[in-house]
Amino acid sequence: MNAIGLKPLPGIRTMRVELGSNSEGDHVISLKQRGVLRIKAMEGSPSRMMGPKVNGEVETVSSNGSFSDAKLINGIQGTNGKRSPLSMVGNSTNIKWHECSVGKSERQNLLNQKGCVIWITGLSGSGKSTVACALSQTLYRRGKLSYILDGDNVRHGLNRDLSFKTEDRAENIRRVGEVAKLFADAGVICIACLISPFQRDREACRAMLPKGDFIEVFMDVPLGVCEARDPKGLYKLAREGKIKGFTGIDDPYEPPLDSEIVLKCNVGDCASPFEMAQKVVFYLEEKGFLHT
Repeated sequence: MNAIGLKPLPGIRTMRVELGSNSEGDHVISLKQRGVLRIKAMEGSPSRMMGPKVNGEVETVSSNGSFSDAKLINGIQGTNGKRSPLSMVGNSTNIKWHECSVGKSERQNLLNQKGCVIWITGLSGSGKSTVACALSQTLYRRGKLSYILDGDNVRHGLNRDLSFKTEDRAENIRRVGEVAKLFADAGVICIACLISPFQRDREACRAMLPKGDFIEVFMDVPLGVCEARDPKGLYKLAREGKIKGFTGIDDPYEPPLDSEIVLKCNVGDCASPFEMAQKVVFYLEEKGFLHT
């Protein structure tokens, strides 16, 4: 039993807590043992809590539970009463980009690989998803971390509110591009496979990343081959007029002009998905993405 009649919980480390005052006359609670415990002031209390030292600096917690006037773990000084520069991005106002000492290079060193986005584009039925899975399996066998953002899969969650209207398809691609950028920043090899029929949308995604980190893979497969495969039966529905605005039938597809990788497939002359994936792996090796 402790001083206030509570029995300590098993496995919970206790700390000696002392009440004092700082030079400004504020009440301060001091934690005498190093640990991760934070004590929040009671609502309405003017006191500030002194947390454990991090890199030799004491963290202070304001009465609302937020850290203020403290040296952060990455060594960046707090505001100390000064206004931070705020930005406006799109419809968001009064926002600020926060940096952290653990950045992209640290995450890449941890994974022993370099983050990037492999953007696989092509007609429906060209084999985008199949090649993406083959590529992910190949990288996995080599101990490399990848993640697939499949055009259909993201519409089950992230983009479930979007239709196939022109403006929604553009927004679908933009969102996938933003998520892919986050994966790349995490040091992951992100494989995005979407029809993405328009050059302007693909280039907008390319522009989100540092030069060289966006690798466009064009599935150069003729419409006749894709329609003969018709794995989802969509071409048949489009030909019957039951689907409107279907890429390749009554909606255009703009082939890339300068893709980093082109995977060709013609009638009677088509490499296996793993052979195609290996071509992408060779590119990643050559450009140094598979090690740091």
